[in-house]
Amino acid sequence: MGKAITERYVRRRIIDFLARKGFNRGLREKETAEHGVDIRVRHNNYSRYFLIETKHESVSKSVNDSNFINALGQIVTRMKTGKSRYYYGIGLPESSANIALRRLPWQVAKKLLLYIFSVNGDGKVKQYSWKEIKLLQK
Repeated sequence: MGKAITERYVRRRIIDFLARKGFNRGLREKETAEHGVDIRVRHNNYSRYFLIETKHESVSKSVNDSNFINALGQIVTRMKTGKSRYYYGIGLPESSANIALRRLPWQVAKKLLLYIFSVNGDGKVKQYSWKEIKLLQK
C-alpha cells in the first residue's frame, strides 16, 4: 500500500461525489477538532439530507476494522427523526469499506437508510446501498 488516505481526503471526495448527484445545499463539513457529523448536506431540490461519518486509512488492518466500527457507532448515535428524509453514510477508504461491505448486515443498512461510501487512492467514490451490499454478501 502507498500513502494512507486521510480523513479530509475521504470527506472532500465524497462531497464532490454528492454535489454531482444534486446534494450541495447547506453543506456543512466538520473540521477535525469539531464535534458532530463529518458531512451534512441537503439535496438541492428535495428536503432530503445526507449525514455522513468519515474515517482515515491506516496501514494496520485492525485499525481499519476499528475505524468502520467507530464510524458505525458514531452515525447511529447521530440519527434523527422528523419531517425531512435523512440518509446516513459511512465514508471510508476502500480498504475499510471492503470490511464494512462484508460485516454490515444488509438488513441493517436497509432499515437505517445507511450507505457505504468507498474512496480509493485515485479519488474515485463508490456508493453502496443496501441492495448492492446484499448482492455482495451472497
